[in-house]
Amino acid sequence: MNNKIPFLKPYTSAHDLVRLLQSRGLIVSDTAKAESYLEYIGYYRLSAYMYPLLQMPKEQHHYKPNTTFEQVMMLYRFDKKLRLLIFNEIEKIEVAIRSVIVNIGCSMTGNPFLMTDGSNFIDMGRFQRTMDLIDAELHRSREDFIVHFRRIYSDAYPPAWILAEILPFGVITNIFSNIKVARIKKSISRKFGLQIAPFESWLTIVTLTRNSCCHHARVWNKQNTIRPMLPNRMTGSWISLHTDTLRIYFDLCIIKYFLNVISPNNDMKVKIDALLSAYPSIDINAMGFPCGWETEPLWNVPVVQ
Repeated sequence: MNNKIPFLKPYTSAHDLVRLLQSRGLIVSDTAKAESYLEYIGYYRLSAYMYPLLQMPKEQHHYKPNTTFEQVMMLYRFDKKLRLLIFNEIEKIEVAIRSVIVNIGCSMTGNPFLMTDGSNFIDMGRFQRTMDLIDAELHRSREDFIVHFRRIYSDAYPPAWILAEILPFGVITNIFSNIKVARIKKSISRKFGLQIAPFESWLTIVTLTRNSCCHHARVWNKQNTIRPMLPNRMTGSWISLHTDTLRIYFDLCIIKYFLNVISPNNDMKVKIDALLSAYPSIDINAMGFPCGWETEPLWNVPVVQ
């Protein structure tokens, strides 16, 4: 049975949207500034930061008493800074994982062209889709090292350590999961103190979180759709307090775990502490932070001198 209905809501100007928000109980002290934010950020994007400030039942669209437009913008700015923090940390993980997959994969197979040799992979359909993506990236690339390779060498594709520099992280993780020899995947996973399955699962979480940050999507209180796998054992310090594995706090824990492996002197906790201190009104429970999170072994790894 088809219960779908047509979309009949008309376009509403920023001026009228401010009046609508005021009629719903939102305090807007500077209407001109609010209209400007709605014009250059967009009502739909900002509505994700308005939603937590609504009274129950939220479907009635009445704001909690004394709720201000500045609170909406505070949540928006916090989320933006959180995304920047996360993206900066994930960059280090991405670089490390690319390098480890290339180094171990090429070393164990003795094949510099690991990524473009179908004999190294299980699913040929998946391999072909990967090759299509590789071809597209090579066609688009104007990197000096790609231009140099094409000019000097006759091979159809560059070696893995060159390709890894231009491929999106999602393609790199797909290459890993399609590797045929389990011994290679185990060696790569062990480099990060994990078994193959949870390592693959955590790569997916890192990739999705990275993509959310790249596309400026809300992350602070969003519930993820994929539940990460919990390892049976791991060599690094981890968490013990119960938390929702679908919330951003658990993503932060995964990021911190990887950083503790590849950069033991990392200052991720210092950055998180500073961000939370700058926005004391943020509800960290909505982010999945358990009470006492800062005492967890994961967040208190001794600094390597």
